[in-house]
Amino acid sequence: MSIKVLGLTGPSGAGKGTAATLFAKYGIPSIDTDAVYHTLLREDGALNAELANAFGTSILGENGRVERKRLAAAVFGQENTPALLHTLNTITHKYVMARTWKLVREIEENGARAVLIDAPQLFEAGVEKDCLFVIGVLAPREVRLARITKRDGIPRDAAERRINAQRDDAFFRKACQYILENDSDEAALEAQVRALLEHSGVGLA
Repeated sequence: MSIKVLGLTGPSGAGKGTAATLFAKYGIPSIDTDAVYHTLLREDGALNAELANAFGTSILGENGRVERKRLAAAVFGQENTPALLHTLNTITHKYVMARTWKLVREIEENGARAVLIDAPQLFEAGVEKDCLFVIGVLAPREVRLARITKRDGIPRDAAERRINAQRDDAFFRKACQYILENDSDEAALEAQVRALLEHSGVGLA
C-alpha cells in the first residue's frame, strides 16, 4: 500500500470532525470510523446479532436493529463499564476495521496521496501500527461537554459519563506523534493543520 495512512484520534467532543474537514482542504480525505459503525448497524445483521447476544435484546429497536442510545445506556455508567466497554470494542472493531481498510484501498485507487483514519478508538483497535503517524485532537472539558450534548441530544450527565469512560488528555499527549489544540477558533486549528503537514513531510498538496 503506497498511500500514506495517518491516524486521527482524540476524546469525544474534541473536534476530530472539524480537523478532518480542514485536512480535506489540503487534499487528504478521511474515513470516519464512527460513520462506518453507524452504517454497519443499519446494514450488517451479523454485527447486530453479536451485540444483542452480548448486551441483551433490550438494546434492539422495533426493527430489530441496535439503537445506539439503548446500547450506550447498557454500557456507560455501570459498575462494570470498563469490562462492558472492552466487550463492545472487541465486537465492533473487527467489523469496522474490515470496512475501513476496504475504503482505504478505494481512496488509494482514486489517487489520493494520503488518507486520515478518524477513529476515537484508534489505539484500542490497534490501528496505530498501520499509520505513518497519529494525530491527537484535544479540547477543554467544558467545550467538549457542550459539543456532545448539542450534537447527540443527550443530557449533561450522560455526556459526563461518556467522557469519564474515555482516555484522558495525558494519554493522547503521550501516545500521539502530533497534537492539535482545538481550544480557539477554526482559523487557529487550520494554522496547526498546515504546520503539521509541512513539518511532517506530507505536504500541503
